[in-house]
Amino acid sequence: MILVDSSVWIDYFRGAETPQVELLDGMFGRTRLAVGDLIVAEVLQGVKDDRQFNLVRRTLDAFAQIDIGGHEIAVKAAKNFRALRSRGITVRKTIDSLIATRCIEDGLTLLHSDRDFVPFHTYLGLHVAYSET
Repeated sequence: MILVDSSVWIDYFRGAETPQVELLDGMFGRTRLAVGDLIVAEVLQGVKDDRQFNLVRRTLDAFAQIDIGGHEIAVKAAKNFRALRSRGITVRKTIDSLIATRCIEDGLTLLHSDRDFVPFHTYLGLHVAYSET
């Protein structure tokens, strides 16, 4: 299953032409896709009007829903953050640490376009659907 990050959904809903959006387009109906609760919050909080909000919400609700957090994932995310920091890497957003850790723990592949996930892939075994490296 592929968890699609807000970085890709935001580009998708804005009509951006990126390799990740192109990959997402090709996955519809062919690959089991998932959306995380925190990802839904990130995407929906940026929607400007009620009509668009409802459209985006219905679109996201059509995919498998993943609960990202919880106590166990929070502790593991903190350990992962500290492991990366010990290498001189600081992840900018706690939500990204939680998302990456949920993917690592559950064996999910992440489709993203956010540089904060790269060290999780490089050093901690995060599986990604697209990589520029």
